[in-house]
Amino acid sequence: MAITHVNARVQKHRDALRMAGLRPVQIWVPDTRRPDFAKECRRQSRLAARADGADASTRRFMDEALADVDGWSQ
Repeated sequence: MAITHVNARVQKHRDALRMAGLRPVQIWVPDTRRPDFAKECRRQSRLAARADGADASTRRFMDEALADVDGWSQ
């Protein structure tokens, strides 16, 4: 059966990664399909922008970081 073949291949790949010293990690990320996802992104972006704008040292850091990208290729 094809599923058994795929499962065996996946297991072989995972075993090779473990032998290389890696381990699997599960992470949870926001669900971009939720209807309120874009609204929540805007809300959090506004909060971050407001906080960054009120902090002179952060603004200076961001300006210095932006100046440091000259010559980078896209």
